[in-house]
Amino acid sequence: MTTAYWTCLFGGLAVTALLLVLGDLLDGAIDALDGALDGAFDSLDVGDVFDPLSMVAGVTLFGGAGILLDQFLALSNPVEVALAALIGVVGAVGLHVVYVKPMKASENSTAFSVREYAGKTGELATGVPAHGYGEVLVRMGASTTFQTAASFDGEPIPTGTPVVVVEVDADGVLRVAPLDDDDVAPSAAQRVIPPRLQTRA
Repeated sequence: MTTAYWTCLFGGLAVTALLLVLGDLLDGAIDALDGALDGAFDSLDVGDVFDPLSMVAGVTLFGGAGILLDQFLALSNPVEVALAALIGVVGAVGLHVVYVKPMKASENSTAFSVREYAGKTGELATGVPAHGYGEVLVRMGASTTFQTAASFDGEPIPTGTPVVVVEVDADGVLRVAPLDDDDVAPSAAQRVIPPRLQTRA
């Protein structure tokens, strides 16, 4: 069993390093393969309970624990393997709960979907031609984003026009329409002070 333990330890360390360095690339490759196979991997989805990083960490812990148990405790092979496996499973679950799951929740909470732009107001940074694309500046929370925009009704919209995002199409392009003058709050320079409120010089 010693050879198996060492294989799990060094193999797990190598795969962990690979996942940390190339994790996003591997995720993209798996998604592409899943798409090519018409969602064949969907049946294997278990709600991200067993993510690759945690599973590999569990195998690594199994190998390390097995080596230590083999060296320092005089246990029978079945007990030794069972105890090493238990340590590996507990370590994998602990890593998933303490590190992986909170990191994924953090990513989901800070990012927003392009679909959330529908109903938002903004201003055209680049004018939109009748049958082409421009750029709209939209505020989302504390951030300001520039998004590709097209005219909702097929009419050209000049640069600087206040607009509302009517819908988001399948390509993620924001379909915008100009806001009416009544919908746009006047700026401080545009506000007219009623005569009765003006102070005398």
